[in-house]
Amino acid sequence: MSSTKVIKTSNAPDPVGPYNQAIKAGNFIYCSGQIAIDPISNEINCLGNIEKETTQVLKNLFAVLNAGGAKAEDVIKTTIYLTDLKNFKIVNDIYSDFFNVENPPARACIEVSSLPKGVLIEIECVAFLD
Repeated sequence: MSSTKVIKTSNAPDPVGPYNQAIKAGNFIYCSGQIAIDPISNEINCLGNIEKETTQVLKNLFAVLNAGGAKAEDVIKTTIYLTDLKNFKIVNDIYSDFFNVENPPARACIEVSSLPKGVLIEIECVAFLD
């Protein structure tokens, strides 16, 4: 039987609702969506700047992954939520820097009408640990 464990780190922002940063279930880590909240100030210091938001989101996501013992190579699936698909190329370029691995994860990118706190991007992922 698989056990579950809550993953929490101060290197990523606290959840903005009744959920955890991530849950480890067996060999899988399910990371909740991250937005561009700075974990130190607990503020969004770059609201409306897609480059800075994307970078902060990915830093937050990797902090949670690291807290669970995972790295970029362990991520098997990501989902990107954008309020404007016109930002796709910009996000892709920054995303490529973080997932600069031999076998990048499977991915979906979805345009949504809005995201929490008025941000432009949110990313969630699933990682698998051998």
